[in-house]
Amino acid sequence: MKWYLVITYISLVVCIAGCLYHVIQIIRHRKTRDFSKSADTVGSAITYSFTKAMNPARKESAYLHVPTYIAGMLYHLGTFLSAVLLFVFLFSIDLYRTIELFISVFLMVSILCGTAILVKRIFSKLLREITVIDDYISNILVTAFQVCTLVYIHFSLPVYYIAASALLLYIPFGKLRHAVYFFAARYYLSLFYGHRGTWPPIKH
Repeated sequence: MKWYLVITYISLVVCIAGCLYHVIQIIRHRKTRDFSKSADTVGSAITYSFTKAMNPARKESAYLHVPTYIAGMLYHLGTFLSAVLLFVFLFSIDLYRTIELFISVFLMVSILCGTAILVKRIFSKLLREITVIDDYISNILVTAFQVCTLVYIHFSLPVYYIAASALLLYIPFGKLRHAVYFFAARYYLSLFYGHRGTWPPIKH
C-alpha cells in the first residue's frame, strides 16, 4: 500500500475517533432536567428544527445576505460531495464519465463560492473583527481539499491524499467539528422549545 494511502487511512481513523469523542462529550453534558411544565411538543419540535426552521426566510442572517447564504450552501454541498468522493477513491469505486463531468462542474462552482466567502471575510471590516485564525484555516483546508478532489478526478495526483489527510486531522480540533455539534445544537434547541410549546410556532 502506498505511503500516502496509509496516512489517509490513519487520518480517517483519527477523525472518526475525534468526532466520536465530541459525541460522547455531548451525551455526558446533556441538558439537565427541565422542571417547567411540559407542553409535550418535543417530537414535532425536532421535526420543525430540521425542516421549516432551516428555511432561510426565517433566518435573519440568511435573508439579509442571500448571495452569501447561497454561496455557503453550495460550498457545504461541495464539501459533502468531496467527502463522499474520498470514500469512492479509497475503496476504488468506478465513476461513469458523465457523472465525473457533473461532479467537476459542481466542484468548480463550490470552489468559487468558498473562495468568494474567504475574500469577503478578508476585505469586510465587520467580518474581520469577528474572525479568528481558525476561520481562515478551516476555509483554506476545505477549499484546498475540493481543489485537489477536482484535480484528482482527472489526473490522480497523490497530493490529493495529503490534502485529505490534513483536513481529516483538523476536523476534530478546529471549528469544522461543528459538523457534529450542528445536529446536537438543533436537537437540544428542539428539547428546550418543544418542552415549552414554542416550537413549532402556532399558526394564527
